[in-house]
Amino acid sequence: MGDRMKPKVGLLASETAPKVGATAPGNRDSGSQAAVAAASVSFSYRPGSPVILEDISLTAAEGEILVLIGPSGCGKSTVLNLIAGMLKPTQGTMESGGKSLNGLNRRVTYMTQKDTLLAWRSALDNAALPLEIRGMPKKERHEKARQTLERVGLAGSDDLRPHQMSGGMRSRLSLARSLLSDTDILLMDEPFAAIDALGRLRLQQLLVSIWEETHKTVIYVTHDLNEAVALGHRVIVMSPRPGRLYLEQEIPTPHPRNVARFLTTPEARDSHGILWDALEKQLRR
Repeated sequence: MGDRMKPKVGLLASETAPKVGATAPGNRDSGSQAAVAAASVSFSYRPGSPVILEDISLTAAEGEILVLIGPSGCGKSTVLNLIAGMLKPTQGTMESGGKSLNGLNRRVTYMTQKDTLLAWRSALDNAALPLEIRGMPKKERHEKARQTLERVGLAGSDDLRPHQMSGGMRSRLSLARSLLSDTDILLMDEPFAAIDALGRLRLQQLLVSIWEETHKTVIYVTHDLNEAVALGHRVIVMSPRPGRLYLEQEIPTPHPRNVARFLTTPEARDSHGILWDALEKQLRR
């Protein structure tokens, strides 16, 4: 790799890892406040049922984009559900902002693969829903929602219902609503998976651009290695069930980042190769 910045790779499970500068899980910046921290977390739905996650310890720093990848069924979505406070660990502890997490995590907005748009509401009223819940007057919330729709490329779509919108437009609307929730942690579970390749690339660029403006903490689940490399500051590969953290890799992150062009760089190709080797090893298991 010559004088280029080398991706940092660290082994998280008890197997042989590439020797490219070990890093401990979650130690991207030990001096910064952790937005989320899991310590020795295991999870199963009931006593005697299969273990979904086993001995998970990770942190996501404030303002970081952390990406989780791994085989289907390895517990990636379960990690997000634990961070959201929708599930409680069977063992171990969860913290958010340095405080123990008990019940729903009010710091997070959760954007799932299947949108949760309300069919009977217009795009404007769907986007404005979090502001309505907070009691903001109609005129003010519509103004803010209209500005956010324009920001995500949906100017002029105020009156459309979800069934009148393409998949990409619905994803943009879901993202607009998430931004108007005004939380500092955004959980994203394959939110662009159903979109065509070009539309997905545009939405990835939109997300990166929004991150560059807001520096929200983003914890992102995907099966797409290109997406993981394009978006992440750090990517964690999980092992098959019971899910464990197998390998962690820091991605060299120039900003502002052009997603499509970044994927053609030597740093991105190197990161992709390392992640693919790790993921292929887990898939063979």
